[in-house]
Amino acid sequence: MPDVTKTAADNVAEQTLVAVDPDPQPQVKAEKAEKARSLWGDAWQDLCRSWIFIISAVLILILLVITFFPSWFTSADPGHGDLAKHFLQKPRYGQIFSPDWLGYDQQGRSVYARMIYGTRASVAVGFGTTLAVTLSGGLVGMISGYFGGLIDSLLSRLSDVFFGIPFLLGTMVILNSFPERTTWVVIGALSFFGWTQIARVMRGAVITTKQADYVHAAKALGASTPRIMFRHILPNTLAPVIVVATISLGIYISTEATLSYLGLGLSGPSWGNDISDGGAQIRVAQWIMLYPSIMLITTVLAFIMLGEAVRNALDPKLR
Repeated sequence: MPDVTKTAADNVAEQTLVAVDPDPQPQVKAEKAEKARSLWGDAWQDLCRSWIFIISAVLILILLVITFFPSWFTSADPGHGDLAKHFLQKPRYGQIFSPDWLGYDQQGRSVYARMIYGTRASVAVGFGTTLAVTLSGGLVGMISGYFGGLIDSLLSRLSDVFFGIPFLLGTMVILNSFPERTTWVVIGALSFFGWTQIARVMRGAVITTKQADYVHAAKALGASTPRIMFRHILPNTLAPVIVVATISLGIYISTEATLSYLGLGLSGPSWGNDISDGGAQIRVAQWIMLYPSIMLITTVLAFIMLGEAVRNALDPKLR
């Protein structure tokens, strides 16, 4: 009888414990999951709730589809002109997505087809220049900020020299020396003067990050310099660089359009070239300049909005 009573009491106690806390593991797992959230995870959650990010991301996605698959949107040749049939022909808004939809220019070329293929040129220059200046400027800024001393002084003075040259003027001088200005030539000219801002942002972020305890711990454990720079410092300095690069992408697209408008940009279809051609016919054919201008404004605004949304998500002070 005593053993039976003791066993029953033990069973009651165990049932009580199970009823009070049936499984403590889910609570521990939830706490671990909550602690595992990083800056990038929190930033992504904020971006998903931002209408500015959603609108800009949709616009940029459409632009990227047009860039990679322009034939999906028009079958017309942007360089083909028929003066006998289409000289300054007015838009036919009822024929959506046809070559006649947005009218024709003074050379009988479809404004809609040139606008579609101009998207490929402008977006390619913007992304190519942004990638080039981010890699080159980021590397220069990281080396300058990490090593300091004489290396920092030399690279900082070199950056000051490039800062002293007007960006647009310097690019025009370089492009003027090339008889044929392809996409790669324009990207190279823009990148040659555009890396300085990224370099300064990266340098400041590296100087702040290299004072962290985990960097000192990695040095004490004997980690090599490349490992410290690219495994410990770089991931923690990307946030401001990404923000600046995203906003600069729209600026590079508008700069390419400005150069094309002045006759120093791309030789093929480009929004700047079409705006320049439409300026001479603005009194009789406003549509030649209107629609490329709308595309340019929309594209630049989309990338600036995206950069603003990313900045707000990555800046803890704005939460």
